[in-house]
Amino acid sequence: MITLKDNYKTEKKTLGFFSKHFPTLKFYLGLLKVVFSSSSIAKKGKYNDDEWVKSSYDTLQLLESIGCEIEVTGVENFANEPDPVVFIGNHMSTLETFILPCLIHPKKPVTFVVKKSLVEYPVFRHIMVARDPIVVSRDNPREDLKTVLNDGTEKLSKGVSVIVFPQTTRTPVFDSKQFNTIGIKLAKKAGVKVVPVALKTDAWTNGKLIKDFGKIYPERKVRFAFGKPMSITGRGDEEHEAVISFIKEHLKSWEHPYIVS
Repeated sequence: MITLKDNYKTEKKTLGFFSKHFPTLKFYLGLLKVVFSSSSIAKKGKYNDDEWVKSSYDTLQLLESIGCEIEVTGVENFANEPDPVVFIGNHMSTLETFILPCLIHPKKPVTFVVKKSLVEYPVFRHIMVARDPIVVSRDNPREDLKTVLNDGTEKLSKGVSVIVFPQTTRTPVFDSKQFNTIGIKLAKKAGVKVVPVALKTDAWTNGKLIKDFGKIYPERKVRFAFGKPMSITGRGDEEHEAVISFIKEHLKSWEHPYIVS
């Protein structure tokens, strides 16, 4: 299985003409190849952990091939934690869904909480179903909470960590009022720690016609930061605020302009 350095940073490289002048087209042509290949493997029932990490890493390399710089810090914070955890992060774009597997899974088995539409998406659904995610509707918050708590606790009890994006939708804007406590509630019920994740992935924008396929801006640096694991005490209010503070502080240090108090 491919394993990146704990503190990863893209090395400078010379770009070809196509990558430099048509980065969005170059990226999506490569991504379609990755997705169709992965989907074919998934339909055969062979899309295992190694294949998932490989396709995630291939996507990372595609981004780098068009000039995106990627920086990852704090991996040691969860890699040294012996038990499964709940990762709680902001949700900015499609990029993190593709890249997080190769950052986390080689260190700690993991899955996502995803909306139902992703497991119904043409071609891509075979990949998502193969990874056995926790599926929510986004239409009924009460039922979604019940699903996350029940299915999430079961996965955590089997040693599989869970990635939760508490924001209701992907957006470059971080508004703490739209950042719910579902991840904290899951960690409390399962008796595991939470790991805050701050990310800046607006290099891959949301599309106007198809949300998953927006313009790529290679000049926008891609960043991931993992915080130290936290045990949940009481109702988890302090830990929830700590996760929010972790994300805000990193976004501010990365000079991200879209932060709502």
